[in-house]
Amino acid sequence: MLSYDVVEWGKPLEKIERETPKPRGTEVLIRLKYCGVCHSDVHIRDGYFDLGGGKRLHMGERGMRPPVTLGHEPFGTVIAAGPKSADVPIGEDRLVYPWTGCGDCVRCRDGLDNYCMTPRMIGLQRPGGYADHLIVPHPRYLIDASGLDPVWAATLSCSGLSTYSAVSKLKPIPRDEWIAVIGAGGLGLSAIGMLRALGHERIVCVDIDDSKLTAAIAAGAAATLNSREGNVQQKLKEINGGALYGAVDFVGSADTAQLALGALRKGGKLVLVGLFGGAIQLSIATTILRAITVQGSHLGSLAELKAVVALAREGKIKPIPIQTRPLSEVSRTLDELKVGSVVGRVVVESES
Repeated sequence: MLSYDVVEWGKPLEKIERETPKPRGTEVLIRLKYCGVCHSDVHIRDGYFDLGGGKRLHMGERGMRPPVTLGHEPFGTVIAAGPKSADVPIGEDRLVYPWTGCGDCVRCRDGLDNYCMTPRMIGLQRPGGYADHLIVPHPRYLIDASGLDPVWAATLSCSGLSTYSAVSKLKPIPRDEWIAVIGAGGLGLSAIGMLRALGHERIVCVDIDDSKLTAAIAAGAAATLNSREGNVQQKLKEINGGALYGAVDFVGSADTAQLALGALRKGGKLVLVGLFGGAIQLSIATTILRAITVQGSHLGSLAELKAVVALAREGKIKPIPIQTRPLSEVSRTLDELKVGSVVGRVVVESES
């Protein structure tokens, strides 16, 4: 099999050829067709997340040792299964839920693999989708996405799922309140669509790139704001009539988080998703007196991914701009994501 791997942290991915794995136990083998390229892989390829204050969370602390095959938005054809698997759709295409856990703990048994304390996630601790074949630990992680464009379907297992789980944490959202989406990259555009699918229209999108803000309007944002133009807090207040009910930060820097926090109304909520990194100072007294909530949102559950696919089938969410590229261009794509030059999403196509 062929894959593009991190051989050294911070360096371009390298093409590797090895023997195609054989599924054992409950495992399932997928011949990959597509894999979405997610911005979080930029940080993972670099080898760390920025925790702020000069501190870093290194990938080695997450159980990752090079060579590592990244890619956590895989879609492909089921071609083989281990002897302990059952009801395996051999020969059929499936979307893969990648956020697999240990499989044994209470969280995994409850279907909350993404909250497992000893995760074994595809594209992180397990080999991922920047390859032509993939081992999935159990058939329950295979999602039938028939009827959807497979290129778009591939992005649903991370950008679709992460945005659905994040915006759901704001519910119930009063129809006359404003929600800010910070960052108009692939996840931000997806979040606008998710909010619209949940029946909410008062959405303001904040970014530093006018072309991305144009895409945000096309995705359904009611207003946009370029944060490089100055007086951002004042302009945000003018748009939303005073203060925000909630904000979802898909950048996740100290500046964007502080911007969102300062714009919340009393009782408002900030949901953090982006992993740009850094730290914020949070006054205990002010947090209490303003009754605000700051919540992290990490990926989503298997049940939530099935809900996302159902929304897509019903036409309640629509594809955002997606480019398709050959798998060999995955490292270049990560470079472009790092500098912010990608509008929408990129999906790489297997060369097999």
